[in-house]
Amino acid sequence: MDKVRFLDLQASPSFTASFAGTGKDISELKTEIVRKSIHFLIALSPFMAAINRPVTVLFLMVGTLGYTLMEYLRLYGVKIPVISSLTSMASRSRDMGRFVMGPVTLGFGALLALLLYPSPVASIAIYALAFGDGFASLVGKFFGKWRPAILCGKSVEGSLACFTAVFISALTVSHNINIALIAAFTATVVEALPLEDFDNMAIPVTVGLAVQFVNYL
Repeated sequence: MDKVRFLDLQASPSFTASFAGTGKDISELKTEIVRKSIHFLIALSPFMAAINRPVTVLFLMVGTLGYTLMEYLRLYGVKIPVISSLTSMASRSRDMGRFVMGPVTLGFGALLALLLYPSPVASIAIYALAFGDGFASLVGKFFGKWRPAILCGKSVEGSLACFTAVFISALTVSHNINIALIAAFTATVVEALPLEDFDNMAIPVTVGLAVQFVNYL
């Protein structure tokens, strides 16, 4: 009897749709985890810059240019070992058949922070990019339920994750609650804007500018 019920359940459209939906969620989860793992790696930039800032700047420049070249080669059918596979794994559906801009804007965003701001400010800006945007995307994509119009399609849950992550990282660097609040608020507002991959540049630049302004007060 139990076997018959199981077979009936398998054959039902609702079960099939549910299973297909779950499969899709798992696939999206894998893509987002790979994508944000790369995103989180940019948080190593302040540590590297503390050891040797010019070399870190050069590394970001060469890495961004190198990725750009390899991505163009990939689009023309030339497969680059590891890099092409990793890019494909981290590509969202909107990126299929297109140049994947995320790593370019990510590297350029960290580079701008290091070039524009002194070490503590640059660190806060880069951590806002790495952790704020990273956790906002993960939490919003898989746990976000409330999406008011004011957030331009983003979720309240994702925005709260962004605020929390930036607040903690900024407080850890600055030991100043006012700076941490300003950094978190700025990152959350910018992350909510419909900038797609270009928020990778907007977040560190605006967060660094806001923190720099608070430092001058």
